[in-house]
Formats: sequence, C-alpha cells, structure tokens
Amino acid sequence: MGNVEGHNPDRSTTSTRSGRPDTAVAAYRTDLQPGEDALNLDTWAGGLSNTRALAPRVRLGRGTWFNLLWLLPLGFIVLLVAVAVAKGLYDNASVQAFMTRHPGTHVPPESAADPGIPAWVGVLHFFNLFMMMFIIRSGLQILVDHPRLYWTRGSTPGREWFRVQKPVPDDPLWTAKDDSVGLPAQVGLPGVRHTIGLARWWHLGVDVLWLVNGLVFYVLLFTTGQWRHLVPTSWEVFPNAVTVTIEYLSLNWPDTNGWVAYNSLQLLTYFLTVFVAAPLAVLSGLCMSPALSTRFTRISNVVNIQVARSVHFLVLVWFLLFITIHVTFVVTTGVLRNLNHMFGARDDDSWVGFGVFSVALVIVLLGWVAATPVTLRHPRIVQRVGYALIGPAQRLFEHADARPGALTEQDISPYLWHNGTYPDSAEYRHLYDTDFADYRLRIHGLVDHPAELSLADLRALPYHEQITQHFCIQGWSGVAKWGGVSMQTILDLVTPLPEARWVVFYSLAEGANGGTYYDAHAIDQMSHHLTMLAYNMNDAPLTYGHGAPLRLRNEVQHGFKHVKWIRGIEFVTRFSDVGGGHGGYNEDHEYYGYRQSL
Repeated sequence: MGNVEGHNPDRSTTSTRSGRPDTAVAAYRTDLQPGEDALNLDTWAGGLSNTRALAPRVRLGRGTWFNLLWLLPLGFIVLLVAVAVAKGLYDNASVQAFMTRHPGTHVPPESAADPGIPAWVGVLHFFNLFMMMFIIRSGLQILVDHPRLYWTRGSTPGREWFRVQKPVPDDPLWTAKDDSVGLPAQVGLPGVRHTIGLARWWHLGVDVLWLVNGLVFYVLLFTTGQWRHLVPTSWEVFPNAVTVTIEYLSLNWPDTNGWVAYNSLQLLTYFLTVFVAAPLAVLSGLCMSPALSTRFTRISNVVNIQVARSVHFLVLVWFLLFITIHVTFVVTTGVLRNLNHMFGARDDDSWVGFGVFSVALVIVLLGWVAATPVTLRHPRIVQRVGYALIGPAQRLFEHADARPGALTEQDISPYLWHNGTYPDSAEYRHLYDTDFADYRLRIHGLVDHPAELSLADLRALPYHEQITQHFCIQGWSGVAKWGGVSMQTILDLVTPLPEARWVVFYSLAEGANGGTYYDAHAIDQMSHHLTMLAYNMNDAPLTYGHGAPLRLRNEVQHGFKHVKWIRGIEFVTRFSDVGGGHGGYNEDHEYYGYRQSL
C-alpha cells in the first residue's frame, strides 16, 4: 500500500539537505516494530482478552435498563393477542365490508397489461443478498468496538441509550479499547474483539459494491417500468394495507400474485426498504465521516456523528426485521411460486426457482463460513482489497479542508474518552516528573531547517486555538478546545523540501504490541486550517491520558492518526520504508488504513 505514494530512490528519507544521516531519526526507526501478515489470536491487540458482548439493553428513563431479549417472549404474547383480535375482526360484518371495498391489492393498468419479473431482478437480488451478509456481519463487529449508542455529540458514559456492555467502570484511565467487546466468530466479521480495522475494510469495501449493485437496480427499475412493482401509485395503498394486515394476522393469507402486483403491505414494505432505508443507510454512514462532518458543519451540527451512528444502527435493525419477515412469508405463502418469481423469472409451481435459489444459498453459506478464516489468515489482502475499493473516496474526502469556528465553548463535551497504550518508559516518567523541562520536539528529515524545540520554544510560536470534534474510528466522539501551534507555522519554520510528501509523527508511547507508536500524514493536510500540534486542552495543559506534552490534531482523519505524546516529526518522500511500511502503527499491526477520512 505504501509503495504507491511516490518515491525518490536517489535521496535517503532519513537525512537533511546536507545528506548527513540524522541520528535522532535513525534512533526512532530502530524502535519501530513491523506488524505480522497473519492475525495471531494469542498476541492480538496486545493480548486483549476476548470479552464478549452482553445481551442488548435499552435505557428507559434515567437509570433503568431493559434487556431486549425480553422482547422475544413479550413479542410472542403480543403476536398471539394480535392473531386473536384479527380473527375477531375478520368475522365482523363491518370489517368484511371494508375489506371488500379495499381488497388489499391495487393493480395498475400498466402492470396488468405487462406482468412479470425479469431475470435481472433475480440476479441483482442475489448479489444484494450476498453482499448484505458481509455488510451486516462486519457492521455488528464495528458496533461492538464501541458498544454504546448516543443521541448527543459527546459520548459521555451514562448518557448512552443503547449498550451491549456493562456500565463504564470508575477508572480515570479506562480506555475506549478497554471498553470494546467481541462477538462469536461466525456472527461478527472477523469475530475477534477489536478487529475494527479489518471489519471496516469489509464493511466499506463491500458497501461500494453494494452501491454499484443498487445503482444498476435503480437504473433498470426506472428504464423498464418495473418501478411500478415497488412504488405506490394510489392512495388506496393505505386502506388496502390495513386489509392485508388483518388477513395475515387472522392467518387467512391474501390471495394475490406478486408476478402482476404485490399486495399493498408488501408494496409499502418494499418501498420503504428500497427507497428510504437503503439511502438512509448511505447518508447516515457519510455523516460519520470526520472529513465531511468538519466541512459541512450545517449538516453535522444537526446530524452529528452520534445521531448518524444511532440512525445507522436503527436502519440495520429494520433490515434484520425485514429479512426475517420476508423469508418467513416467502416460505409460508407458496415457496415454489415465490422462488420462481425471485430466482426463475417465471410464474408457475415448478422447481426451477428452488434449484437456482439452492445454488445461491450454498454460495452465500460458503461465503459466510469462509469469511472469518480467510480474514484471519490473510488480513493484508483484506486491507489492500478494501483500500482499493474505498480508497478513491477516502482521497477525495481529504480535499475537504475544514473551516474553523463551527463549534463554540458551549459545545465542549463534559467527557472525552482516553485511548491508546499509555507511555510508561523511564524517559517519559522522567519528563513527566520534571514537568517536561527537558522535553525536546525533534523535527528532521527532508527539511531545510531541522529543529529541536522545547515546550517553551513551542509556546513562543504564534498561538493557535480551535474547538473541534474528535472522531474515533471506534465510533465515539467528543468536542474539546485545543491550543498550541498550527502545523502551517511548523512548515514555515523548517521549510520542507519539494520531495517531502509525507510527515511521520513518532510517539513517546509504545503500541499495544511493543515498538514506538507512529503515524504518517500526507503533507498537503499539514497546511489545513485545523491541523495543529496541541499542548493545551480546554484551557489547561494536556493531561497524561490525553497526550501530554504534545499531540497532533488533523481533523480530516480519525483519532488514531492524531498521535499523542509526540517525541519527533520526520518529513519523508514515502512511508514504505518506515516501520512495517503501511503508514502507521495501527496500519502495521491492526490493519487500519493510512487514509481514514471516512
């Protein structure tokens, strides 16, 4: 991945203009530890135990939590009551008269004159089924990496409305990574705790293919007249849907033929799924992008990341309910004819559709079973293929330079999660105990003027302040005021050489699997309005947990790229010869992407 970002074989990436080796940078390089090309469950994420998710819970009021598993027996009881009521209504004379006036299905003249479901519907239906399997599994894996949902921009513990984890413990250094939980291997994808890097490649990469499939479906739908099968054309759809509901619940299946027209309840459900839920899934996903959210602030101020994440989850719930009910009725209302409509492009009771469906189901099941072991054995392939699919969009979004001033002090969150592996070296402890009096920020590499700056030197530079939102790749967010030095000021100070394409930030902390934490950023993002080195947070010096004495803010990227506890900065032509060569510690060890603007 790193090799494609430009190269200059004639210049060492660890030297200044004079060509002399930079000993400080060389020392940083020796402390790096490349990652592995297969996922080792024994050492994964620093030996993180595979704590499993709890049964989902929804908050009722301020402190009462309802276990959603109770919906299974309660739902069964409600269904029994609904069936009893519907049977009573079905035998009522007035209701029968209503059902006679509104028979349940409205057949447009065009559909009656030209019935049928073409073969392309079945082909695209299969691809949709196949891809949705990966999208749902990886989406669940992403959800449990921060197993809480909120309606407010700040992800303050105790204010979530949904969780699959215990309450946050009273530990000031509890991290978001500590809070993650896992799923069984054949439920989540990959099914290992804190594999969000790989889960996102599956989710976003397959999303691209799903969108292409959906666009082809939309085009064919509206150019062939098949849209009448999914779009209501009369207000009669609503009273007709009431009739169908009574028929279903009274166990008197409606006598309709989807080959010509779906009954009104089907029509409304399919319309909502295809034209409301699917676009809403895409839009809510885009609203979680740090680059887009910080650029289009009028939208993100209303639909912030946590609103978008909650809506995205509710759309997932809709899809799961739709699939469950859809499959149930396909099987119980004439399985052979229904499968012929969906997979055989024919209207009869032959076994053709069943045979095609059986082959399709085997392919889906093989994909389901193979996805986890393939991912664990070949994570680099998943990383590369995922980036090939979503990478163009990531690069496009990075051009959205955020505008300052969108948030105010009233927006500052009462809580900002800690994350990462805390520094515990003798060097850091000495610096911390001496109030960072001996701290030096070393800036080297492809620059005209290498520099070593103390905190006093940094504070003497022009002060830059911004109130921005933090977007963690795990899903939590929060707003803080950051004070420090604009990266544009640093660029002006050291004057990067023309061949400098990337800026590598080295941390005083190690990563979860040992070796210095680092990350590479495209140099053109360093001149963005909101890219800075922060030494203050909310009008006070950075705390230990939030990156003291210095951390990066690059608001078009997710939080793991905002290196904390910075010790040095290196300007390079390429990052392929730094660490594992993938653009950063999490990119090397946990298969994240070096571009993560979405």
